[in-house]
Order: sequence, then structure tokens, then C-alpha cells
Amino acid sequence: MHQLRRTVPRALGYTGSYSNVRDHLAEHRPDKAPLIPPPPTVREVTGWLTRHPDSLTEDERPQLKAVLERCPELAAASGHVRAFAIMLTQLSGHDLPHWINDAHVAGLPGISSFAKGLELDLDAVTAGLTCRWNSGPVEGRVNHIKMIKRQMFGRAGLPLLRKRVLLTAQRA
Repeated sequence: MHQLRRTVPRALGYTGSYSNVRDHLAEHRPDKAPLIPPPPTVREVTGWLTRHPDSLTEDERPQLKAVLERCPELAAASGHVRAFAIMLTQLSGHDLPHWINDAHVAGLPGISSFAKGLELDLDAVTAGLTCRWNSGPVEGRVNHIKMIKRQMFGRAGLPLLRKRVLLTAQRA
């Protein structure tokens, strides 16, 4: 096929080279329009909404702003997520009933169902959002022990598991 294209102009009487024709056409070919950037993925937008606003890069801030301007429901959800994050970081659990009420009034399915779940054990969630101490280190240790147990599944008994747990506890 490539050879055919080079011989056709000569058969029609053109004596120049194929590269001359290609270069001439390239000069008169319209410029390609720049590609528009793809829309952000759900994962990217979720990351923007759940991260602290100060941790967004200079490129991400205008993208998030544009997304929130196009979707009022997402802007409302963003406000609720940010308000909950403030309660979480500042340990202001006494604001939780007000936040839950606002979440139900907003009528956003994901936020409303999350608020309904919080209502099921309101006292424990309020305590978790108010008290300075937590069981995070203990839970992390339990998860670590479970991971070791899964790694050893079917290979050895309790004495080896005990030894591995104690050895890793000494390193931590």
C-alpha cells in the first residue's frame, strides 16, 4: 500500500518526491484542537472531598471548585463531610445531634443513611467524638495478630503463633 501511494502521483505526471507533497500538505493542514482534559474520576473527587482543604494541590483546588459548581448536591454533601471532619478532628461530639438533623434535612441518600447509622448508637458515637482517648492502638494490635494468624493458617499451632506475636511485640 505504501509503495502504491508513492507511484500514483508519478503515474499522473508529478515529478517531485512524495516527501515534498507530504510537507506541502502539512503546512496547509489545520491545527489539531487541543484535547480537553478528561473529567475527574469518582475516586479523585472523593479524595478531594475527604482530605483537608489545605492538603489539596494548586491543580486540584480549581477542579474541585468546578465540580462543586456543576453539582449542587455534591456541594451540599461536601459541606456535611467537612462539618463531620471538623467534629472528628476537634473532638466536638456535642454537635453531633445538630449535624445528624442537618443531614436528614438535606435529603442526600449517602449522608442520610450514614446519619441514620450514627443514631443507632448515638451515645457511643458521641463519646467517640468527644473523648481524647481511644482504642485505636489496641485495635491495631488485634489486627496485626489476626494478620499473623492468617499467614500461618494450617502451618503450625498455638505455640508458634504465641512466639511470633511476642517477637513482633518486642520490635514495636
